[in-house]
Amino acid sequence: MAFAAAKRTYGICDICGQRYRLLRLKTQWDGFKACPQCFDIKHPQLDPPPIGTDPEAVLDPRPDLSVVPSAFTVYTNFDLGIIGQVLTTPTEMTASLGSVTITTT
Repeated sequence: MAFAAAKRTYGICDICGQRYRLLRLKTQWDGFKACPQCFDIKHPQLDPPPIGTDPEAVLDPRPDLSVVPSAFTVYTNFDLGIIGQVLTTPTEMTASLGSVTITTT
């Protein structure tokens, strides 16, 4: 599509509102048409450089075999009702969540 040459056309600055020749108006980074006095370059902090991810995982990790736990510790409120009591003796525990009812037709 062809456009006119815009040699004799005027435009209005989007910032100050003054009339200028359209060819003198510059397009800013935010899309505004601005006169040479109002023209503002984009600040570098508006477009920060990309930053890579932090390395968090270890390549081929291996557990420390010098310290092998013989038993694990369970913190519970079993028996005395004290939260954080350490169970050192083997104890049998059971839990129930409720009952299941299945009906068929």
